[in-house]
Amino acid sequence: MKNQTITYSSLALLLAATLSACGGGGGNPGTVGGGTAPTTPTTPTTPASPTVGVSLVNASGQASTALSGATPLTVRAVVRDAANQPVPNALVTFTTDADLAVFAPGAGTALADASGTATITLRSASLAAGGAGRVTASASVAGVTVTGDAAYSVNATSLAFSALTLAPTSIDAYGSTVISVDLLANGVKYTSQQVNVRFSSACVTSGKATLAATVATNNGTAQTVYRDQGCGNNDIITATADGVATAASAALAIAPPSAASVQFVEALPTDKSIVIRGQGGINRTETATLRFRVFDVFDRPLAGRRVDFNIVPSGAVALNKATDSTDQNGEVITTVNSLDVPTTFRVQAVLPGTANASRPDISTTSDSIVVTTGLPVQRAFSLSVSQGNVDGWSYDSGPTTPAATVNVLLADNFGNPVADGTPIVFQTNLGAIGSSSKGGCNTVNGGCSVAFRTQNPRVAAPGTPVTPCNSGTGSTADTTRAGVATICASTTDGLNTQFAKTTITFSDESVAAVYVNGAASPSTVFPISLGNASANESKVFSVQLVDLNGNALPAGTTIAVSGAVNATSVEVAPETVPSIFAAPGNGPQGSNHRITVAATGAKPCTAASVANFSVRATTPRGAVTSIPFTLNFTCP
Repeated sequence: MKNQTITYSSLALLLAATLSACGGGGGNPGTVGGGTAPTTPTTPTTPASPTVGVSLVNASGQASTALSGATPLTVRAVVRDAANQPVPNALVTFTTDADLAVFAPGAGTALADASGTATITLRSASLAAGGAGRVTASASVAGVTVTGDAAYSVNATSLAFSALTLAPTSIDAYGSTVISVDLLANGVKYTSQQVNVRFSSACVTSGKATLAATVATNNGTAQTVYRDQGCGNNDIITATADGVATAASAALAIAPPSAASVQFVEALPTDKSIVIRGQGGINRTETATLRFRVFDVFDRPLAGRRVDFNIVPSGAVALNKATDSTDQNGEVITTVNSLDVPTTFRVQAVLPGTANASRPDISTTSDSIVVTTGLPVQRAFSLSVSQGNVDGWSYDSGPTTPAATVNVLLADNFGNPVADGTPIVFQTNLGAIGSSSKGGCNTVNGGCSVAFRTQNPRVAAPGTPVTPCNSGTGSTADTTRAGVATICASTTDGLNTQFAKTTITFSDESVAAVYVNGAASPSTVFPISLGNASANESKVFSVQLVDLNGNALPAGTTIAVSGAVNATSVEVAPETVPSIFAAPGNGPQGSNHRITVAATGAKPCTAASVANFSVRATTPRGAVTSIPFTLNFTCP
């Protein structure tokens, strides 16, 4: 059987013939067999649906797909229903690649107008953005979401600056000017979006001028105010921005500020004292450094100003630098060297060219600076001891508890303390002085101290040791009194030796002799009789107490009346042995005390009586000596 193609028309004829042969039933009258009339089939069609058509136009309304920072595009979305009729007030949502473009308004939505058209502005995401992208518009029509899209390309935007302008182009010190620059795209102001413009200058960087460091363009122009803060030089202002290849610059002429004052800051050494040439000594210098500062009319440091220096009085010292220029802090320095004569001087700082009709050049002077020998002089050599009579004849004070402290003070020819570190040597013919490291001390602020301790030897060998005090020019022999140590302190500058000496008495702890009422000889009969005295009056007498060498008891020994019978103590003056220094001679050099006692009983008296009491001496270490006395109180 051959292949056959059956068409709809041949199939209909065949069907009709079949029905006619069968006779059909119930067909229409006039038809064979009473059947229905045959029908012709039709081709099926697809139902219509809503649409969103998307197109892009430039600012001139012409179709364009080229987007840049300087040329935004308008996106048009036309919404139609299934009958191809515009859909007004349809909400259209726009989307695109955020790295390439952004919408204005930023929500990315718009309502269709009466013609079914919704529009939105498409801008480059940044000046540097580049590439190809697609913008999509979507809307809901009769419950059906429909979309449409269009492609576009983004080219990086090339920007440039106009000439940077200054108004005015020159200013006075601490004045201001307005700086402006336009941002251009293809020779036209770029206003599509704000761009941050950065301004800078050398004076701003150094803190001597101010301006806004970053300014956003406003309608394509960036503007800031420059204020001088004492730059004192012409300045170059520069504008830069991202996406702008070439910076814009302009020169600003700034008048230098006027000097108003010069001030003295300091002198080194800080004690304002230097030594004469060739006699420096430890920590002393022959050079003084003086610092001054120049200020402008706004009381700010002024850099780059010349300052001249003068010595007052002229020739007192050698000026090492006669002129200098101020640094960025407004400071200048000069130095001077001492000559051969002790003196005082000042340095004057002058600002040349600042004189006017009412005043001379601006100037100031330093504090007075002293040029001294810096070396100790004999007349300013002072030696002292904390205690002149110590408990030491039979007692060693020990290595950590000195019996006394010996102090020395030195000054130079001007009465100024000698330089720190001046060495002082101490020597003694009894006991020991100084420390295990050295037998002296080094001065601090013109003085120092050493410890003295009691120990052997306690008997001096004449002229030993040899010291400047007993062998130098102007010296005297050491004290040879028993129990008295001679201490010598000395220093030298290599040419001259200055010295001084003092004594410390090694006192015994016991009273060896008593001299009553100034007697030339000590009392030998005990109890010591004070004779007769009226019972109606107090009895006053004096005693001098000495140790076995005829010296005073240790300082701090207390004197009191004890064990009184028919008498009472009224007063002992002084109550303690003071610090006593040995004097020349071999006579008694003890402590003198005035003692007052009174009879007991009613006054006026009714009967005579015999009083007995003791004068008791107690040393700081607790040794006690009692001297008995008797006194007859008479009653008239």
